[in-house]
Parts: sequence; C-alpha cells; structure tokens
Amino acid sequence: MTFLRSRTFYFTLIKILSTILILGAIVWELLNLYFNLIELNNLHRFELIFWGERCAVFIHFIEGIIAGYWAFLSQKNPIKYGVYTFLVGTVGLLELKSKQLN
Repeated sequence: MTFLRSRTFYFTLIKILSTILILGAIVWELLNLYFNLIELNNLHRFELIFWGERCAVFIHFIEGIIAGYWAFLSQKNPIKYGVYTFLVGTVGLLELKSKQLN
C-alpha cells in the first residue's frame, strides 16, 4: 500500500516537472529562433543547453508518436494520448500501457 502511494506521488511529481520543463524548452527554442531572426546572436554561450533541450523535445516527440499509435490500436483518441505523453514523457506511456493491460 505504501509503495503504491509513493509511486503515485512520484508519478505526479514527474508529470508536473516534465510538463513545465518541456514547455520551457519549447519557449527557449522559440526565443532562440526569434533572436536568430533579428540577428541578435548573443545566446551562443548556451549552445550546450540548446542541444540538450532539443534532444529532450525530440525524445518526447517520439514518445508521443508511440503513445498515439498505441492509443489508436486500442480504439482510444490518439491525439489526446499523443499530446499528453509528449508533455509528461515516459510516465504517459506507462499509464497507457497499464490501461491496455487492465
């Protein structure tokens, strides 16, 4: 019982943090794009951070595609599950898979 309660707490914490960080990464990338368009390239110091956030967004995008495909196979709304999993990450895949098994 305690394990299930702590697991739910950690899943909720991961979902909240992941959503905030992914949305922050998207805003960070849009800010970088805007600065490149107005030719104000003073963000070159953060190039490593940009590559890290691009990698995270790409991985979440792939997870969203997988979740959408799984949802489609189980006759659920693929857009809803794809976007949800894109925002929360692997926890969304685990939730979808556990719903399929039940």
